[in-house]
Amino acid sequence: MFGKKAWNLVEEVYRFSQQFPSQERFGLTNQIRRSAVSIPANIAEGHGRLHLGDYIRFLSIARGSLMETETHLAIAIRLGFVEHERAAVAHDLIQHVGRLLNGLIRALQTKL
Repeated sequence: MFGKKAWNLVEEVYRFSQQFPSQERFGLTNQIRRSAVSIPANIAEGHGRLHLGDYIRFLSIARGSLMETETHLAIAIRLGFVEHERAAVAHDLIQHVGRLLNGLIRALQTKL
């Protein structure tokens, strides 16, 4: 479920960012997509590491990318590139993935 929510966020970001102005193709569109893709990529890379500390570090990087995605989403809303209602799905996914990441990081830190 954890990975699925992160992938759902990537798909949602790609869907709504298709509507961004064409001049944002190498700006905000690229930035929000890259930060969203970075979330499941870092989770997967961390999971593949042999040391628990590495896994936690990559989960932390994924959390940073999640916060970056949330910031890009807020900018897109403020600039009128995406409506609040349309952004609500992504925002909910961001909150859910954040809770899951925080919980997993805490659980793994107790094992260290």
